[in-house]
Amino acid sequence: MVGEATDVRRSGPGAPGLGRVLVVIPTFNEAENVTRIVARVRRVAPEVEVLVADDNSPDGTGAIAAALAGADPRVHVLHRDGKRGLGAAYLAGFDWARRRGFDAVVEMDADGSHAPEDLPALLAAARDADVVIGSRWTRGGRVVNWPLRRLLLSRCGNLYARLALGMPVSDATGGYRVYRLDALRRLDLASVCSQGYSFQVELSRLAHRAGARIVEVPITFAERERGSSKMSPLIVAEALWRITGWAVQDRRLAVRRGLYGTPTGQVRWP
Repeated sequence: MVGEATDVRRSGPGAPGLGRVLVVIPTFNEAENVTRIVARVRRVAPEVEVLVADDNSPDGTGAIAAALAGADPRVHVLHRDGKRGLGAAYLAGFDWARRRGFDAVVEMDADGSHAPEDLPALLAAARDADVVIGSRWTRGGRVVNWPLRRLLLSRCGNLYARLALGMPVSDATGGYRVYRLDALRRLDLASVCSQGYSFQVELSRLAHRAGARIVEVPITFAERERGSSKMSPLIVAEALWRITGWAVQDRRLAVRRGLYGTPTGQVRWP
């Protein structure tokens, strides 16, 4: 069963131009990082609320998050019953926000690679956008402490996604994002089944196809200093395989529309 340790307790106004904003931070074995990342978010953006979505971490991350929530009415925790993956955690967080009347949600890693200090710039950009991506590869963005192999893999993977899917996005795999809830409601989130890098690409694709206004804001991405990375060759392989499949699917759909026309109706998030 998925449970919640805290209920939302409203306190104070939301973010200017956005309304109520929820920062969703998925965790699995992030006991070394969760207190620090939550404190940084609360310090630089006191108007937002934080949801730690913990996948039953055996290292006690969930208990630490529950203690943080007990001490701060703007911090909440979603206890999930097992390790289901990053994409599933974010989708659960999106639904949690929707059911409680939030106006925007933020994706943020727990390990500090997404600097909370960049959050105000992302929130400011979201006043005039549906989706904001904290981008490593747009002008002004940079990556710190990555080996050349990872730099090349990320740059090439993003270039492939951009060309294969026809998306004007420099960092389709970037996981530091702001979504307006109105934009998420226009997407077929029930169809999303990917994780990791491919989860971010899939949501970029859905948003682009739905006509969402996507804006990229440069960020500094730093490799984690504590704990172990969840990245694996399997996640990268999944991303490449799924991107290729989506590209083929989109080309077939474009041909069918050109030849026969297709209905424009779309299954939407409830």
